[in-house]
Amino acid sequence: MADRTPPLDVETLVALVDSGEIDTVVLAFPDMQGRLQGKRFAARFFLDEVLENGTEGCNYLLAVDTEMNTVDGYAMSSWESGYGDFAMRPDLGTLRRVPWNDGTALLLADLAWNDGTPVVAAPRQILRRQIERLAALGLTAQVGTELEFIVFKDTYEQAWDRGYRELTPANQYNIDYSVLGTGRIEPLLRRIRNEMAAAGLTVESAKGECNPGQHEIAFRYDEALVTCDQHAVYKTGTKEIASQEGVSITFMAKYNEREGNSCHIHLSLTDADGANAMAGPDGMSDLMRHFLAGQLAALRDFSLLYAPNINSYKRFQPGSFAPTAVAWGYDNRTCALRVVGHGRSLRFENRLPGGDVNPYLAVAGLIAAGLHGVEQKLELPEPCAGNAYDGGYDHVPATLREAAEVWESSPVARAAFGDEVVAHYRNMARVELAAFDAAVTDWELRRSFERH
Repeated sequence: MADRTPPLDVETLVALVDSGEIDTVVLAFPDMQGRLQGKRFAARFFLDEVLENGTEGCNYLLAVDTEMNTVDGYAMSSWESGYGDFAMRPDLGTLRRVPWNDGTALLLADLAWNDGTPVVAAPRQILRRQIERLAALGLTAQVGTELEFIVFKDTYEQAWDRGYRELTPANQYNIDYSVLGTGRIEPLLRRIRNEMAAAGLTVESAKGECNPGQHEIAFRYDEALVTCDQHAVYKTGTKEIASQEGVSITFMAKYNEREGNSCHIHLSLTDADGANAMAGPDGMSDLMRHFLAGQLAALRDFSLLYAPNINSYKRFQPGSFAPTAVAWGYDNRTCALRVVGHGRSLRFENRLPGGDVNPYLAVAGLIAAGLHGVEQKLELPEPCAGNAYDGGYDHVPATLREAAEVWESSPVARAAFGDEVVAHYRNMARVELAAFDAAVTDWELRRSFERH
């Protein structure tokens, strides 16, 4: 990857700590759900000890369910192995100020075992491995993620107490592209935009979406790992800002029966000279055609990386702007894969992921799928020019159970990620499915309490 200037350098951090302007440093890593887990350090202790030596965290943090309960089935961490530690090694390129928390800086960590070997099932390491495979071909992935969310006037504590039902959305009707609609909550959106910019992200725009209270803030694309790091910081920071403002935000893929929260991911490739390697004299280069063909070939196999939760699959409904067809097209939003732009801006968009996606895993999947297409020189079929929902194409997995089974049996997944990673994330799905299968839902109560 190219050298880059971090949002905050160590020399400046030292000066800010000496002046008393920074008193807290957060060191964190993304877990299996893409959430930031870590510690808050006294800034002076961080500079004296953690900056050079790192710190430790219990290895159960990559072997729990969404509720942070310990579960069985993970090779890396268990009661039998004693739930030991792994090392958290600071990545100084991610150091930044956190404007929404006074006196605070943050940086991300890579995970390693005590012998120095990387934790291969850690999301950041999974993405790093695929980036290295691309780099061996002289290529760099440029990525942008588009996160949608729904804002509610209720606090997180009120939402919890109400069982997340009967909440009041910040807008009462469809405000897609409505300037009036975004204006209604501009103080919140403005604060998020400005404070993310101060944290080193390049903000592009904010717009309303279709579901009441639904919005999107867009950021400029960057190299793959940088974009995923910024995604994780943004998602955490947005929730913290919302809490400070007395409201709540959800990124869950499908909050209700209306439009879900998507997270479309755009990807292009640059060569050693910084030129778009996907662009050819007459449109797509041969590289892009193979790379895009690989996306189609591995789309079902890698759906677990794009849609990792039970709720993720509720988005995939015909006519919903969430894809169901394994198809590609030029500027066609009915397809799972949409090709947009031209020349330097030529890229493709994967429309499967929802707002609940772990960006590191999803982008690793996009790169691995593309490399599969390049290595096998796969041919790209003709684009879908009409409605892909009724075009007779293969269907993306309809449930987490189906996606997990396809993932586990995929030779493409095993070749790209290795048996350990395949088993680790298959177990993540198994745990969620077991919990859901044992739960009694509101839907069952409404259908069965009196009438059955």
